[in-house]
Amino acid sequence: MKKVTLFSILTVLLLQAVNGLAMTTPAAGSFAYDLYDIAVTQILLGPIGFVAGVASMAFAAILAIRQMILPAAGVVLGGAFLLSADTVVQSIGAVIM
Repeated sequence: MKKVTLFSILTVLLLQAVNGLAMTTPAAGSFAYDLYDIAVTQILLGPIGFVAGVASMAFAAILAIRQMILPAAGVVLGGAFLLSADTVVQSIGAVIM
C-alpha cells in the first residue's frame, strides 16, 4: 500500500503544471546585447561557426576512418550543433523550465 501511495504522490508532483521561462534577446543598446551580438550573431551564426562546423565534420570523418567511432560520434554531434546553430538558438528561446 505504501508503494502505491508513494507512486501516486510522485506522479501527481511530476505532472503538475509549472511556468515556463523563455530566453529572449537582450534589449538593443545594453551591455548584454553587445555580448549577445558578438557571441551569437557574429561568431556562432557567422562564418566562424560555419567553418568550425565543417572542420569538425571533416575531423569526425578522419576519426571514423581511424576506427575511433565513439570520439567521432561526439564530434559529429558538435559539428551538427554548429551547422544548425540558427535553429538551435531559436529553439532555446522557446521554453526553458
